[in-house]
Amino acid sequence: MEPYVISFFFIFLLIGGYYSFVVLPRQRAFKRHYEVVSSIEVGQEVVTSGGLVGTVKRIDAESGIATVELAPGVEVRVLAMAINQEFDPEGLAESARRAAR
Repeated sequence: MEPYVISFFFIFLLIGGYYSFVVLPRQRAFKRHYEVVSSIEVGQEVVTSGGLVGTVKRIDAESGIATVELAPGVEVRVLAMAINQEFDPEGLAESARRAAR
């Protein structure tokens, strides 16, 4: 076999491995996060990527900004993409217990 054919084979193998282990998982994670952000509704308790927990008061779809109430009378504007997940106290407590072990 020609040496350049073997070289091309290994280059394609490396590119395929990189795509499989780096690109595809990031695409899946982005798709899941986009679905979470798209399903957010007013009145829902959410956790932001900064760790703040609050209730969604308004969502401006055009600008991509959500208003989140952190405490009575304390509202902050955050990017909708900064909302990480719906607030699930039991799930978060369980993950904290696992991390403490």
